[in-house]
Amino acid sequence: MIDPNSKNRMKSEQYARLKAEAAAPYRGLRMFIYIACGASGFIGMFIFLTQLLAGRDVESALPNLALQIGIVTLMVFLWRWEQRRQK
Repeated sequence: MIDPNSKNRMKSEQYARLKAEAAAPYRGLRMFIYIACGASGFIGMFIFLTQLLAGRDVESALPNLALQIGIVTLMVFLWRWEQRRQK
């Protein structure tokens, strides 16, 4: 037997989900971008760190390493900020 309140409950669940999406539009997309850019920065950081350790092209690898560290730091900051805004 079907619960008569199931339609109301489903509507309230849909309403809550739509309300959350209206409060923070494209939140899932932003979180994906933070992860993708953070992963890209981490890979770049690894590459430039290995170049520095090998002693190859130190003059250009050091600023690039600093940039990659900054990107990873920014993505972590934005991720945490987004998580705090959700609560």
